[in-house]
Amino acid sequence: MSGDRVVVGYTATDAGADALALGARLGAALGTSVHVVVVLPSPQGNVSIPTAASYDRLVEDTARGWLRDALARIGDPAGIRGHVRYAHDVSDGLVAAAEEFGAGLIVVGTGGGGPRGRHRLGTTAEELVHSAPVPVALAPEGARDVDPSVGLPRVTAAIGTRPGADLLLDTAVGVSRRAKAPVRLLSLAGVDLPDRVDASLTRLTGHAHAESVLESVRADLPAGIAAEAVVGTGSDIEDAVSRIEWQPGEIALVGSSRLAQPRRLFLGSTAGRILRALPVPMIVVPRTSEAS
Repeated sequence: MSGDRVVVGYTATDAGADALALGARLGAALGTSVHVVVVLPSPQGNVSIPTAASYDRLVEDTARGWLRDALARIGDPAGIRGHVRYAHDVSDGLVAAAEEFGAGLIVVGTGGGGPRGRHRLGTTAEELVHSAPVPVALAPEGARDVDPSVGLPRVTAAIGTRPGADLLLDTAVGVSRRAKAPVRLLSLAGVDLPDRVDASLTRLTGHAHAESVLESVRADLPAGIAAEAVVGTGSDIEDAVSRIEWQPGEIALVGSSRLAQPRRLFLGSTAGRILRALPVPMIVVPRTSEAS
């Protein structure tokens, strides 16, 4: 991740509490500061919002109250700061906050009434995973209930066979190194293939590719940090992801679609299907620029 800090998009909802809990845990694991941001709509150009100064103060005071209450519930808010910012929409405000604070990660909640432990993208998360210039962490429903003491027990990176995964692997290795957490490479090659494709041959190719990538990852990790590779199997992507063992507190990293502009996110169809079945937080990482 290009920046050292974490920005959390907060609202006084369960999804906001999920995002804050994940952001605080990632900040502690990575040894970095966390900036919790409530984005309020800019009154300029919006006739539906009263422009009286007293109303603006009331709205901002309410937002600051939400932040105080939320940070108080964390118990140990060292290194965590709350902010109120204004923007045309929440996603723009969070991207601007990431630039302001030098953050390399934006965290948002995705519960929104979805199944517990699963993701359901709301408007802000949807916009971020299709436009943000930095990685976006998606906190599933119930992330607020994960014991903070679990830290970051493992980093799983979903690798593909197409080129363009450099930044994904660099991010996974960087997070692993800073958090002193083992790395697991996950290949889903051979899953959800047309009937005419020899799935067994493709799975063998997936194993070979995963092992090849694993060797390069091991070379970049400090001594003592474990790395492994697994190949998912199942009737489709969702089934394969659900069959994989996931540890409480671990995170999964996926790369942005090859359709994305350089250093921008675009959540592709495979990543979207992984997200639907994933019981742990997902971080979506922008593609590497062709020139980099």
